[in-house]
Amino acid sequence: MSEARDGGCRCGRVRFAISGPELLTMACHCTGCQRMTGSAFSLTVVVPEAGFAVTAGEPVAGGALRRDDGGHFHCPYCMSWVFTRPGFGIVNVRATMLDDTAGFTPFAETYVSEKLAWVTTPAVHSYERFPPNESFPQLIADYAAAREAG
Repeated sequence: MSEARDGGCRCGRVRFAISGPELLTMACHCTGCQRMTGSAFSLTVVVPEAGFAVTAGEPVAGGALRRDDGGHFHCPYCMSWVFTRPGFGIVNVRATMLDDTAGFTPFAETYVSEKLAWVTTPAVHSYERFPPNESFPQLIADYAAAREAG
């Protein structure tokens, strides 16, 4: 992803912009993500925190990761789950909240141990739980190489 992308919640009261590079796309199959999305998994595009900005509205922390310095953020009106600040200098944006969702397929999938039996994704990497932190630099490099190869 080289161009800037905009997005927002379902009602449009919370808007955001991504100006940084796309680092990784992931599907999380954990039951928490299933319940927060009302779907089989959540689809995330990981971007550097410096390349993410809320441009309208004031999202509120909610969900399982409710803390002052990060966590899951929602629109206070429509309650859409818009993004997560897990720390580590990144933001996990719900890819379905982007105005243009073209090209966002999961490169990695997590918590396949909790996925619904009928779900399949085109993810290149699968993890029973969450990948260890030390594996992310290589995972991000693999994703960049795959994107460059087309």
